[in-house]
Amino acid sequence: MSDSRTPLTPGVGKHPDAAVLTAVVKRFTTAKGEKLTAVDGMDLRLRRGEAVAFLGPNGAGKSTTVDMLLGLTTPDQGRVTVFGQEPRHAVRDGQVGAVLQSGGLLPDLTVGATLRMLGSLHPGADPERTMDRAGVTALRDRKVGACSGGEQQRIRFAIALLSAPQLLLLDEPTAGMDVTARRAFWAAVREETRRGVTVLFATHYMEEADLYADRVVMVDRGRVIADGSASSLRTAISGRTVSARLSPTDAHLTTGSPLVRRATVRGDRHHLETGDSDALLRLLVNETSATAIEVAPRSLEETFVALTSQAETTGRTTR
Repeated sequence: MSDSRTPLTPGVGKHPDAAVLTAVVKRFTTAKGEKLTAVDGMDLRLRRGEAVAFLGPNGAGKSTTVDMLLGLTTPDQGRVTVFGQEPRHAVRDGQVGAVLQSGGLLPDLTVGATLRMLGSLHPGADPERTMDRAGVTALRDRKVGACSGGEQQRIRFAIALLSAPQLLLLDEPTAGMDVTARRAFWAAVREETRRGVTVLFATHYMEEADLYADRVVMVDRGRVIADGSASSLRTAISGRTVSARLSPTDAHLTTGSPLVRRATVRGDRHHLETGDSDALLRLLVNETSATAIEVAPRSLEETFVALTSQAETTGRTTR
């Protein structure tokens, strides 16, 4: 059976963008009657066939944005479209699949029975092929409740693929997976993007965003604060990290230098963020007994922290 199917809604498969959010605002009322703005004028365009990491601190508006893409809630202002139509229509037609962190599984059913039952809701679905694509064939005869948290995430991924969606929304999809399972999962996701599927994933594993995303979108306080490849975002924030093994005396001298913006200790190494790595290297070589000195560009995690701090103080957006 072919892996691709004709969209149920005319023209959906030909639309150039997977999803578009335009000036979207979403507010909620708290139990105390206070207005909370979860999404504040968000503009976001997801192109077909790309893998996009969706990063932001807790409360940044990521979950609310995903809910709007799934048609579970609607914006108070602005517009959200998925393949040129209302999100709930795209979801109804099987164009959108989602892997959330919890729910959606019956513990007393086997994995195979779960996929066959839910596959019956999607004409033309192939549960056996879908289990193979999601890497859960070996779990076919195991009850869902007997599967680990990571295995259940892979089962949710299989369920999301049943309708042959063209947009996958993944919320912390590798939570509970070991390193081997995570690599296998991302290999499967990459195979979907090669088929033209668009993937938007939220993760707290910064290395996943760095390794598997074509594009990184960082959000804070309901707004996009950075949008681009991981390398371009790192370049946008000047400075590098210099790491070295330092004696207590040298550490005191170095971390107190105006050349050092921020210092952290990991194991036996000091990691020093600086805007002038050459000057800091001269300091370490000429005035300390530092050993095992290394210079590296900012990590994506460091870039994320820097951009979030910058957005809070200046409101600037990096693209």
